[in-house]
Amino acid sequence: MPKIAVLYDAGQAVLSTFDLDEVLQRILGIAHDFFHLRNVAILLLDGEAQQLFVRSQIGWDAGKDSIRLSIHEGITGAAATRKQPVYAPNVSEDPRYVCAAQSTLSELAIPLMFRDEVVGVLDCQSDQLGYFDPETIELLVLFSTQASIALQNAHLYSLERQRARQLEAINTIAQQSTAVMELEELMIRVCSIIQKAFQVSHVSLSLREESDLVMRAHHGTLQPCFPAGGRFAISQKPWSDVIATSATVIERDLTGTGDSFRMFKESSSRMSIPLISFGQTLGVLTLHSSKADAFRNNDLQSLESVADICANSIQNAHYVERVKQLAYLDGLTGIFNRRFFELRISEEIERARRYGTGMAVIMADIDQFKLLNDEFGHLLGDEVLRQVSSIFHQQVRKIDVVCRYGGEEFAILLTQTNAQQALTIAEKLRRQVETWQFPGVPRAITISAGIAAFPTHGKSRDEIVRAADNGLYVAKQSGRNRVCQNNAALAATTGRG
Repeated sequence: MPKIAVLYDAGQAVLSTFDLDEVLQRILGIAHDFFHLRNVAILLLDGEAQQLFVRSQIGWDAGKDSIRLSIHEGITGAAATRKQPVYAPNVSEDPRYVCAAQSTLSELAIPLMFRDEVVGVLDCQSDQLGYFDPETIELLVLFSTQASIALQNAHLYSLERQRARQLEAINTIAQQSTAVMELEELMIRVCSIIQKAFQVSHVSLSLREESDLVMRAHHGTLQPCFPAGGRFAISQKPWSDVIATSATVIERDLTGTGDSFRMFKESSSRMSIPLISFGQTLGVLTLHSSKADAFRNNDLQSLESVADICANSIQNAHYVERVKQLAYLDGLTGIFNRRFFELRISEEIERARRYGTGMAVIMADIDQFKLLNDEFGHLLGDEVLRQVSSIFHQQVRKIDVVCRYGGEEFAILLTQTNAQQALTIAEKLRRQVETWQFPGVPRAITISAGIAAFPTHGKSRDEIVRAADNGLYVAKQSGRNRVCQNNAALAATTGRG
């Protein structure tokens, strides 16, 4: 009776809290102190992987608490499979034994059950042979029943708190999506909210741009190691699978892959969820964990709800951007105006600074445009402006920005571009214009251009634009129809004056 009374008191102590870690510590403490066990552990069942993993332990040898056992392995696996206690009075004679502590001579594994389902195993080990007599085993089985209920209560309580956090996150993201219309700000906020609510190491948002996914925002504790500019080919796994199937992809173990594939140096597993709006895959929401096998299918419903809200929010932000762009278009040429250039150049400089990539500016001017207007009239001059704008727009990438800076002057923003590359692009534009047949104009039309790159020629908007303007001035003073870099010598020239 005294033992039953102590066991009753122990059970009450175990059942008096809903905190999982506290429950585990109390179970181990009681088993260790009351039953005089040198080594004791609780292994929980990972139902998806069908593995037992150590959740808490006392007395195990260093490093042993990281092992994961199949439910068909070890004495603990036998207890989980049979759903009944398994006793090895002498572990050296039991082929199922998996060593957790060198001092162990006998082991008793008791399944922790709830409604006939195994939730884990209470693993009791002694440094004495044949330590567990029938009475001790019976008491431990009774104790494990109470421990099972306590574990299940704590688990349910933990799930409720987790669901509450997730629902709150979903609600917050939904509110943010209507309150924040700026796409960059919205994505940064979403990453932060998801990372905290779902308690993962890192969250990233990537959007589709042509044949690439471009990292637009990320938040968390891991160290980035993705390529410069955060661009990933859609043909690369896992993005190819996510885009092709429009389904979530879970990668359970990334530890054997290279840094560039993992994106974040300490990432060991990740979940990638497509962002789908009106049947169109806009990008990918990715959750990263520093732990292997960290993501479970039971998280999918909440996360896919978040992804749906994100996708619709991103689509709405795109619509708002398009509406805003109407105010940023030049009425004559249809390309962006100077107002848009001033807006975007600061963003591109900040992006280049953040990701360690370059960016460059080309300032170009149609040579002797006033003479052209005087000679052939303003209507023909306007048509020349439109065609030069079209040449520029067709010859640069979609991610680059062509703007009419004023009059016959153009400004072109080149992302992820260094000074030498900018010179090459500007020279290509110069040649295209020079050889273009402008209807109604019997002579060649030419341009002069100056280039400047971040951080080579400046680190601020004013420094970069001033450097590009200086290059344009040098090109004009040196005879026109050429490309110059700041106050340097000609980078490209023809014989034309």
